Amino acid sequence: MAILALTGPASAQTPPAVVTPTTIRATLVGNWQGKLEYRDYQADRWFGIPVKVSIEMMRDGLTLVRHADFDDGPKAGIVTITTIALLDPATSREQAASFRKGRETEVTTATLRLIRTDALDRWTLEESSDGTDDDRPARIRETTKRDGGTMVTLKEVDFLDDTGETWLTRNRTTLTRE
Repeated sequence: MAILALTGPASAQTPPAVVTPTTIRATLVGNWQGKLEYRDYQADRWFGIPVKVSIEMMRDGLTLVRHADFDDGPKAGIVTITTIALLDPATSREQAASFRKGRETEVTTATLRLIRTDALDRWTLEESSDGTDDDRPARIRETTKRDGGTMVTLKEVDFLDDTGETWLTRNRTTLTRE
């Protein structure tokens, strides 16, 4: 756990901010916009679609609600994914349920690990879980890097039904605070 001052040296009246998964999750509250990108391996480039995200923290300070909206083309239209996530600060484990029209509810448990903690708005957080991806059992790793008003999440998977450990990039979300 890192203890960092947000604006220069700490004074007797302003204690330094403690950077933990709990405190950084609270800084996510608000509206964000950006793009959701998928890697086209044959073309060797990223393709993206606009996405809007709103995040709210419940009064308990541990339950986060996230709404993501994007246009998935003429067949699907606007897609809304609503995720409710509850953090256990003692174990750094987060349980979440995601809801999306036309799909089964997705329930996950992820372990959160701070990799970099420069300040409350400058950090890197890794979430790892076991689940399914592309209808295959997989270890899933999402690495979120925040730098001020910009946040980038990279999703990678290691399929468990093959030999060896091979992490494949699945998608990336780049957001800026509105």
